[in-house]
Amino acid sequence: MNASAKPMNEDDMKRLLEKAGELMESLVYPLEEKVMHEGFTGSADALKAARDQVKAAGMWAPQVPEEYGGMGLPFRPHAQLSTVLGRSTLGHYVFGCQAPDAGNMEVLLELGTDEQKDRWLRPLAAGEMRSCFSMTEPGRAGSNPTWMDTKAVLDGDEWVIDGHKWFTTAADGADFAIVMAVTEPEGPPHARASMILVPTDTPGFDHVRRISIMGDEGSGWASHSEIKYEGCRVPKENIIGGRGQGFLIAQKRLGPGRIHHCMRWVGIAERALDMMCKRAVSREVAPGKPLGTRQMVQAFIAESRAEIDAARLYVEHVADTIDQKGVHAARTEISCIKFFVANVLQTVLDRAIQVHGALGITDDTPLSHLFRHERGARIYDGPDEVHKASVARRILRGYGLELGSIGK
Repeated sequence: MNASAKPMNEDDMKRLLEKAGELMESLVYPLEEKVMHEGFTGSADALKAARDQVKAAGMWAPQVPEEYGGMGLPFRPHAQLSTVLGRSTLGHYVFGCQAPDAGNMEVLLELGTDEQKDRWLRPLAAGEMRSCFSMTEPGRAGSNPTWMDTKAVLDGDEWVIDGHKWFTTAADGADFAIVMAVTEPEGPPHARASMILVPTDTPGFDHVRRISIMGDEGSGWASHSEIKYEGCRVPKENIIGGRGQGFLIAQKRLGPGRIHHCMRWVGIAERALDMMCKRAVSREVAPGKPLGTRQMVQAFIAESRAEIDAARLYVEHVADTIDQKGVHAARTEISCIKFFVANVLQTVLDRAIQVHGALGITDDTPLSHLFRHERGARIYDGPDEVHKASVARRILRGYGLELGSIGK
């Protein structure tokens, strides 16, 4: 979050969103088919050219303070902008505010030392580096981030890291990882892990594979990897924020990140609805009878409109709460929007595919690609079930029933 950000009035926000929409139309949408068929790595030059044009237009890194080359937007305007950028899976990347880099920037901005900011944050914010966030492990439930096997032991002036991670997004081609590892094995559950910066060219950092997601392995930033750390040594100065602070930092990182995801999902749902409506008008089921004349399709459209609007307003309310009171005050609402908006997204995408018929499951439209890659929305950053349980615990606490957290 950008505490020093300047507030924006309604007219400024409208112009900002219009400008972003124009750049999406001229730069981002035309790249989708290329990236879909040539992959992220094969489209690197075209993506860089688009990013350079975004920088020239003054729209680069909206969430990053101006001193680091960004726009310095407050939290809510950035969230609103995300609904426009989110209409394409490439939008946030082309505008320099993509996960996991955006979250890593937030961590370094708030907790990084001056040396860490100079070495990692500045080039990351400028788009000259890429990073990844290495937390989830194949042998441990991702829903319980206090329970992990990866360890970092201090040996003289170096941390020695050993462990096994997977679903490390964007590790393929990344310059460094922020790794969650247990440094305080005898500490309480929420104070055992720390975050450590690991350059990916460090001996012992083994990129095992890109994980195929519903048949699509992806490449570069648009991929998820399995990583092994085997005697991986980095300077002790590479720790972020202090020993045993990893869980707390992760929660700070994931809270705003969930807002960004939700607004991105609203953008995807908006695009799916737009495609659904265009298909309903253009596709005929009989001469002179477009799909839009059918009540079932009309119901799809009406329900999608109501659900997307509800999702957007809910997320904007939570963004306002974060701006005014901080992440902690909005933790229940953050959990609510995480599972609510993820399900709206999946429902609207499914309707759009259904209205497109067999065309909807081909790669001739973006819909099947979006459906495959966004099914994970109900799993990553905490599965729906964990967020629902968390919300219910807080509500029931007000009625006198105290329930333990997950893992107890």
